[in-house]
Amino acid sequence: MKRILVLHGPNLNLLGTREPEIYGSMTLDDINGMLEVRAKEAGIERIDFLQSNFEGELVDAIQKARGTYDFILLNAAAFTHYSIAIRDAIAAIDVPVIEIHLSNVHQREEFRHRSVIAPVVMGQIAGFGADSYLAALEIAIRRLERER
Repeated sequence: MKRILVLHGPNLNLLGTREPEIYGSMTLDDINGMLEVRAKEAGIERIDFLQSNFEGELVDAIQKARGTYDFILLNAAAFTHYSIAIRDAIAAIDVPVIEIHLSNVHQREEFRHRSVIAPVVMGQIAGFGADSYLAALEIAIRRLERER
């Protein structure tokens, strides 16, 4: 089984038009399409995507990932900085999670410097725009290949 779940948090549905000087000009569909192509090339059986502006919906998706997915790629967006519910959901499952950020959160406002989910994820990739997602996918692919 090689299955990956990509979760996009609040406001990421506005990519391409929302502050392109920070987040770039690619839309969420562009990013998902890029990931889909790479996943197919790598022999990933399934890659699914969910964008939600609702914390509970993301918590539900994380909880339901057990037994269904081998990896979660998560851009929790603003929830990164304060969602104990998302942090606890990640801690409660045995599916590895990679935290993703389009911008370099450490070069931005002070409140963005702290991630409450960082202590319970495998690692964090930030600051490379849409390539942050691609880098996370590459890591997941390599880890899954090692497990074979």
